[in-house]
Amino acid sequence: MIASPLLRQIAGYINGQWTAADQPATTPVHNRATGEHLADVPVMGEAETLRAIAAAVAAMENTPSVADRRVWLTRIAEQLLAHKQELGRIITLEHGKPWKEGMGEVEYAAGFYRYAAEHLDILEAHTLPETIRGCRWTIHHRPAGVAGLITPWNFPLAMLAKKLSAALGAGCASVTKPATLTPLTAIAFWSLLDEIGLPPGMVNLVMGQSGPIGRTLCAHPAVRVISFTGSTEVGQKLMEQVAPYVKRLALELGGNAPFIVFADADLPAAADALIANKFRAGGQTCVCTNRVYVERPVLEQFVALTAARVRKLKVGNGLAPDTDIGPLINRAAFDKVAAHVRDALAQGATRVVGDDPSRPANDWGAFYPPTVLTGMTPAMLVCREETFGPVVAITSFVDETELARAANATASGLAAYVFARNEQRAARLITRLQFGHVGWNTGNGPTPAAPFGGMKFSGFGREGGTEGLLEFCETQTVAQR
Repeated sequence: MIASPLLRQIAGYINGQWTAADQPATTPVHNRATGEHLADVPVMGEAETLRAIAAAVAAMENTPSVADRRVWLTRIAEQLLAHKQELGRIITLEHGKPWKEGMGEVEYAAGFYRYAAEHLDILEAHTLPETIRGCRWTIHHRPAGVAGLITPWNFPLAMLAKKLSAALGAGCASVTKPATLTPLTAIAFWSLLDEIGLPPGMVNLVMGQSGPIGRTLCAHPAVRVISFTGSTEVGQKLMEQVAPYVKRLALELGGNAPFIVFADADLPAAADALIANKFRAGGQTCVCTNRVYVERPVLEQFVALTAARVRKLKVGNGLAPDTDIGPLINRAAFDKVAAHVRDALAQGATRVVGDDPSRPANDWGAFYPPTVLTGMTPAMLVCREETFGPVVAITSFVDETELARAANATASGLAAYVFARNEQRAARLITRLQFGHVGWNTGNGPTPAAPFGGMKFSGFGREGGTEGLLEFCETQTVAQR
C-alpha cells in the first residue's frame, strides 16, 4: 500500500466530506513500473453522483464573489507548489512517467490556477459606452451552472487544473470524475482542497466506472457544462447524451500531430524539440508528434540527428533519477504500439532504432523501447491513427502543397509543429494547417495563458486563457432605461 501524507483517505469527496461508496466494490491501483499494489479505490455510481450534484446545487445558491474566487485559486496554486515533490511522486507511481515530469506537471497545473486568479477581472460586468434605443446596456458573465469535469489518465493533475481553475474562477460548483487508471492523484489533490476553506459542495469528487457517472452528469438538469478530455469516441457519446438537454460541452479529443521540418530549419534544434515533444509521458499525450515530414534534401541528416538522440534515452522506473521514459499505462497500450510498429514494418518501413520487446505478463511493466521508423506511408497505422507511444515515424516531402494535404489528411486537428527559417514559407503553410495549436520552431504545447483546443474531430471549446474561463459562463445582457 502506498504511504503518503496526501493519501490518508482513499475515498470520494461530497459536500465537503470524505465519502465512502455505497457498495463495497473497489478497483486496485498498481505501480505501473513494478506492479506493487498501491491502493484499492472505491467504485461509485449513480447514487453518489446524484448526491454530489445536489451538494453542488446547494453551494451555488449563493454565488461566490470574484474576490473569494481569487483567494481560492491563489491558495490552490500555492498548495500545489508546496507539495510538488509528493504530488509528482504519486503521479509517477500510478502513471509511470518520470518523477521529474510528474513534478513538472504539478508546476504546470499550478499555472492554471494562478493565471485564472490573475484574470478574473474579465468576468466583471461592463457597460457599453453608447446609449442605444434609449437604454444603458450592461453585459454580465454569470456562472453557467454545475460543471461536470471528466479527466483523462495521461495528465491526471494538469488536465483537472485546466477545467477546475476555470470552473472555480467562473463561480461554478463542480463534480469531478477522474480516470479509473489514475485516481490517486485526484484524491491527493482533494486532500489539499480540503484545507483551502471552500464552501461545502463547491468541489466534489466521485470515482468509478465512466458509464453510470457520465450518464448521470449528462442527464441531470442542474449540470449545465460538461468538460471532457479523452478519446474522440467517448466525446461523440457525450454529445449524444447531452443533446436532449442542450448543455454546454467543452471537448478536447484525440490528436494526430504532424511535425514538419523544412530544409532551411535549424536541424539540431528541431531534433531536440522532437525528442522533448514526442517522448514526454512516453508518447502518451494528445499533442505529441505522431507523423514527421522532412523535406527530402535533409531527410538523411535529420534521421541521423534524431536517431542519435533517441539511442541515449533510458527506459526504466520513473522514480529512478536517470529515467527518461517510464512504462506505458497498461498492456493494451503496449499492444497498440507494437501493432503499429509491426504494421509499418510489414508495409516496408525501416526500423532505425528500437527492437521487439516482450509482451508484459500483467497490466503493468509495459516498457516499450523508443523507436524510430523511416519510410512512413499514408496507409500505415502510424500515419492513420494516434499511436500514443514512444514511436517516431518519418517520411520525406518535396512539394509544399502536397505536404499541406498530407498533414491535414486526418480527422484530428489538435496540434501541429513547423520548423523553418523562411518566415513567409512557414506562415503560408500555417494558414493552411487545420489544427488548433501550431508550434513554429518549437515543440511546446499549451500554456495557461493561451486558449487551447482542437478542430475537426479533436473537439471544440477552449481551455486556458480568458477563453477558458468563459466556457463556464453564460453571458447575460441587461438593457436598462
